[in-house]
Amino acid sequence: MRVAIIDLGTNTCNLLIAELNSSTFTILHQSKQLVKLGDDKIKANEISPEATARALQSFQIHKKIIAKFNVEQIRIIGTSAVRSAENKINFLERICDQTGWIVKVISGEKEAELIFNGVLLAIDEFIKPSVILDIGGGSNELILAQNKELLWKESQPTGMARVINQFKISDPIHNDEIKTLQNYFSENHNAAFEKCKSAQVKTLMGCSGAFDTVADIIDNVNPGEKQRTTQEIAIKEFYSVYNRLIKSTRKQRLQMKGMDTVRVDLIVPAVILIEQLISKIGITNIIQTDFALREGVLFEMISQRNFTI
Repeated sequence: MRVAIIDLGTNTCNLLIAELNSSTFTILHQSKQLVKLGDDKIKANEISPEATARALQSFQIHKKIIAKFNVEQIRIIGTSAVRSAENKINFLERICDQTGWIVKVISGEKEAELIFNGVLLAIDEFIKPSVILDIGGGSNELILAQNKELLWKESQPTGMARVINQFKISDPIHNDEIKTLQNYFSENHNAAFEKCKSAQVKTLMGCSGAFDTVADIIDNVNPGEKQRTTQEIAIKEFYSVYNRLIKSTRKQRLQMKGMDTVRVDLIVPAVILIEQLISKIGITNIIQTDFALREGVLFEMISQRNFTI
């Protein structure tokens, strides 16, 4: 059976197409479209007309791709920007009217669970206590895991699209602005930091997004050129990229090999959050994975075996 999963995120609309055979799967296609649901209207908890138009266009592009793969089942998930939007009913109705598809808007708790399941597809189990971090445009999920168990989770509306609309970030960022963001992340994710310290977590699993960009810069490859189930990022390598990014201008970042233009404005606050997590908890091991929310939906579909929407 061939299935398609669409993750309508705050920044991008992501498509995954896979073939399911019993309890195994093969990924046939992955792509994304920039939708920027988290444009300047996100401060008012609205999805702008321009963002709606971008989302509708992205769905039409995905629909053409899906048709080529003879997909039998489709699941569509909406996350932070959609769930917090006061005009989400009208937005979702427009998508349904124009595509015939129904978007299921999930809670932050459910999003964290799906991310956990997606990472399990990549590594099978967490031998030691680990923290999963998924940095989104609208929300960030932190998940404490060991073996095959999700021990604790949180989803906070502190995603990078919200951050760049809430805080002044100079070009390049100033030291006092870095301090402001450090305090903001520490305050909003304090519970997660304390849970990880209590569990003596030393391993950080970084899902997609900013972690992909960091890995691409380290590997000196173009965005999307290298697919990774898992890849270790040495702490020294991370700090080399971190220091380069926080000293850079937007123009300089656009010229960096590995920089995804989708993340050129979001990557600086993202690596500040990653660095806060590393330094506050005492992380000694970073593992990047491409697997996250979409793969979590895939995990559920495999587990259920009936493949119903």
